[in-house]
Amino acid sequence: MVSKFVERPHIICIPYPAQGHINPMLKLAKLLHTKGFYITFVHTEFNHNRLLRSRGPDSLKGLDDFRFETIPDGLPPSDRDATQDIPALCESTSKTCTVPFRDLIEKINTTDGVPKISCIISDGVMSFTLDAAEELGIPEVLFWTTSACGFLAYLLYRQLIERGIIPFKDEDFLTNGSLDTPMDWIPGMNNIRLRDIPSFIRTTDPSDLLLNFLDREAQRASRAAAVIMNTFDNFEHKAITTIKTMIPHFYTIGPLNILSNQYPNSASDSLGSNLWKEDTKCLEWLKNKDPKSVVYVNFGSITVMTAKQLEEFAWGLANSNHPFLWIIRPDLVMGDSAMLPPEFVKATEERGLLSSWCPQEKLLQHPSIGVFLTHCGWNSTMETVCSGVPIICWPFFAEQQTNCRYACTEWGIGMEIDNNVKRDEVEGLVREMMEGDKGKEIRNKALEWKAHAEISIKPEGSSYKNFDDLINQVLWPTTG
Repeated sequence: MVSKFVERPHIICIPYPAQGHINPMLKLAKLLHTKGFYITFVHTEFNHNRLLRSRGPDSLKGLDDFRFETIPDGLPPSDRDATQDIPALCESTSKTCTVPFRDLIEKINTTDGVPKISCIISDGVMSFTLDAAEELGIPEVLFWTTSACGFLAYLLYRQLIERGIIPFKDEDFLTNGSLDTPMDWIPGMNNIRLRDIPSFIRTTDPSDLLLNFLDREAQRASRAAAVIMNTFDNFEHKAITTIKTMIPHFYTIGPLNILSNQYPNSASDSLGSNLWKEDTKCLEWLKNKDPKSVVYVNFGSITVMTAKQLEEFAWGLANSNHPFLWIIRPDLVMGDSAMLPPEFVKATEERGLLSSWCPQEKLLQHPSIGVFLTHCGWNSTMETVCSGVPIICWPFFAEQQTNCRYACTEWGIGMEIDNNVKRDEVEGLVREMMEGDKGKEIRNKALEWKAHAEISIKPEGSSYKNFDDLINQVLWPTTG
């Protein structure tokens, strides 16, 4: 007789190997673990080593039924404590990882006492896994860690190419207004401009690696048994409705960071994913600050800027005269270390705190946080929506431009800083958000969306129901 343990469905989860993709995949894996699934979570060897350095040797031991494995990423070995080069990583994973991933599944499937893999959940931009899934006869779900509007924009890359809109004919597109042209023919995206489409379209090269990579990955999504996304229905209703006409098996199951509140007390709660060592002193520092008085600044795990842009942000924050907490990664400045002017440090030492990394979800929920200056990555956007905190947007690349556009025009929760950042603009936007009538209006809208997010993950809410449907229809269909 086969034991109940061996009969358990076993999901192998593989994120794209960058912090903003690992975090939501681990949240999903932990949620599925609470629902009875056996989990294998796959890191690249590079990120496995980073996690050991940031979280200690016990961090990846896992549990008897929540295991960690690794595969190579195909890039040269490195001990650099930073996100790898994105174009090189995209090219390498798509070309070299299929065989080691398939071999890992076959190894797991012949391991005594371990259930055979019953489903693959892969990052949407790791679609090489579809080839292994089809070869081995295992169903696969793709988890696109973008917004729905960002994913829809990637799906439209093919149409933009076929219409001859991209790649651009010459570099004049940067200055001749082409990027500001509204496109009224795109379903589900009202008068979206080219500058709001994920930034990889901004090229004159038909062979551009990232343009073609994202086009290919988006088009391959329809091969999956289902596509899932960390968003909720009424937040991105138009985009979601349009996507469902292209990909019928589409499930919105977010915000994952609060959906997990419906399934507490998991043995996997202690498993973490931060590739940088967390500095928790910022939470202590916030205890003495007035409600909604602090500007929180964090540009995520990939954004880089020039030394001049760093200086402009610094003096804009200083001149606003508001307390601020600024997360500055060691690799934030392109080709250099992130060095702030000594005069700035001295001028703000009584009301500013600089930190290298932090537990962002806890921090955004702190009552002292008044506004979030962000790159508009999707994890940060979801976390700030769940906290009811308005945003000042400085998008860097990919679909961050799309998220920024929606935050400022569709959702009404943010204001944008020009890419060519100037200290006066930073100061003015911070003051408006913290003191002005427009800022008050935006703050109220952010609180409205927080309430909608909380409704979506309750038992009667759309994301809660979608999560159950995903399990019962796709991941564990024998459970009725």
